[in-house]
Amino acid sequence: MHILMTVNAAWNIWNFRRPLVEALQADGHRITVLAPPDGSVDDLKRIGCRFLPLKMSVKGLNPVRDLELQYRLKRIFQEERPDAILSFTIKNNIFGARAARAAGVPFIPNVTGLGTAFLSGGLLQTIAEQLYRGAFANLPIVFFQNEDDRILFLERRLVRADQTRLLPGSGIDLVRFAQTEMPAADAPPAFLMIARLLRDKGVIEFVEAARQIKMRHPEATFQLLGAAGSENRTAIDAATVDAWVAEGVVEYLGTTSDVRPAIAATSCVVLPSYREGAPRTLIEAAAMGRPLIGTDVPGCRAVIDDNASGFLCEARNADSLATAMERFLALSPEARAEMGQAGRAKMEREFDQALVVEAYRNALTTVIGNRQS
Repeated sequence: MHILMTVNAAWNIWNFRRPLVEALQADGHRITVLAPPDGSVDDLKRIGCRFLPLKMSVKGLNPVRDLELQYRLKRIFQEERPDAILSFTIKNNIFGARAARAAGVPFIPNVTGLGTAFLSGGLLQTIAEQLYRGAFANLPIVFFQNEDDRILFLERRLVRADQTRLLPGSGIDLVRFAQTEMPAADAPPAFLMIARLLRDKGVIEFVEAARQIKMRHPEATFQLLGAAGSENRTAIDAATVDAWVAEGVVEYLGTTSDVRPAIAATSCVVLPSYREGAPRTLIEAAAMGRPLIGTDVPGCRAVIDDNASGFLCEARNADSLATAMERFLALSPEARAEMGQAGRAKMEREFDQALVVEAYRNALTTVIGNRQS
């Protein structure tokens, strides 16, 4: 089959969907990626993907630009005539579903997160829900990455129960993200946050908690790894990050194409996000045997078993995050290693990428069978 994947950034496919791409290619399917271009395009082409650039704005809701996006997607779908479309990220899901319906092409969205629209509440959330309800109305399958998001969509009547399928995020390659030894017992404790530097990811709370901890544990280090100043209305600019570094409260590691060395060098990976679909960085860290600290919100609590593989704290609460960090610091080296092992075991049990690949194979069989019947 010819399968088209659409997303709001090419790197999303390269970073998160590559195992799915490679599995579908191994099954004999041709893959076309439709996304705004970035530095991952050459990588995608190198593994055999065809790439089509997509002009779109990833910021907020804009009726004119979003309607233009829908028409643009419809035209591309009609020209390409793929056997099925796999979609990820909010706008590609909503406007891609509407465009695919008009073009008569099977469409399978993956709700990878709810974004700022659902965090904002009020009119913006109402509009987003109406868009989802109309876009997903006649789709046979809608994938979700955590049970909380699936239940929310059901309670808001944005989908029907028979449409929904649950995935363990995008899965994890347990060989590539192999378990590594914890840092030496006498090494200074290090907390690492890997994320785009957005307020919604809890970066402000991470920095404030770091200030509190460093007053009592000056040897502890706090590192940020991820892009600053990205195209998002909650983005934190580079000047703010530079000020934190100058203050001495955090180290900024910039960006990287391979997070494994940073994870291997740290004691604990932290994500104080306000809400997640399936937090990839926590999944990767757990697979490598690192204890986790995250917020007690959808997505994070699906990955962290509280008091077993890590600690949960309150969202938007730096004091609660600092308390969780103190709890980690109070653990013996043996207890930290046991916590990391518990996380690795959970990834082996629940998050193997093979589960995701099989779910998509079954979904493609279903939608193509429905179309042919």
